[in-house]
Amino acid sequence: MFIQTESTPNPATLKFLPGQTVLDSGTADFPAAEAASTSPLAQRLFAVDGVTGVFFGTDFITVTKGEASDWDHLKPAILGGIMEHFQSGQPVMTDGVSQGDGHAAHDGEDGEIVGQIKELLDSRVRPAVAQDGGDITFHGFDRGVVYLHMQGACAGCPSSTLTLKMGIENLLRHYIPEVTEVRPVAV
Repeated sequence: MFIQTESTPNPATLKFLPGQTVLDSGTADFPAAEAASTSPLAQRLFAVDGVTGVFFGTDFITVTKGEASDWDHLKPAILGGIMEHFQSGQPVMTDGVSQGDGHAAHDGEDGEIVGQIKELLDSRVRPAVAQDGGDITFHGFDRGVVYLHMQGACAGCPSSTLTLKMGIENLLRHYIPEVTEVRPVAV
């Protein structure tokens, strides 16, 4: 098994490409070891001293390290953990755990606008953000303000505010005049 690595815009995060499917659909975010109970692979990665976050996409794994840790020391252990996991035959996620479409449900008078926002996020934004080892999820729309959550490499990335404000906000405002602002939310 050959696992490729790619840097991300976030220096504390690396993207690992195992060359096979990680998740059949959706994403899974484990911002702390306590959240990893539903994933044998995430548990294995959190066992590496210095790992502070794990994120799964359909064909990649993003790992975030603590400030005191160095990639030169972490990378071999993470690569070994990923390889051991896929060779063990264990599932990435335990049975009964399903990943959603990455968006909060929203009913009500703004339903049509929310549908347009989700469509733009899915078609234009999420594929680009996934290239950087992360994801972005919709959390709400209220009086012109779109609330989004950055995950994976995008969470805590120095350029995430710029991505939200200059990229995503401008895109949404261009296509959907009712959108006036984009704000990040912490989950």
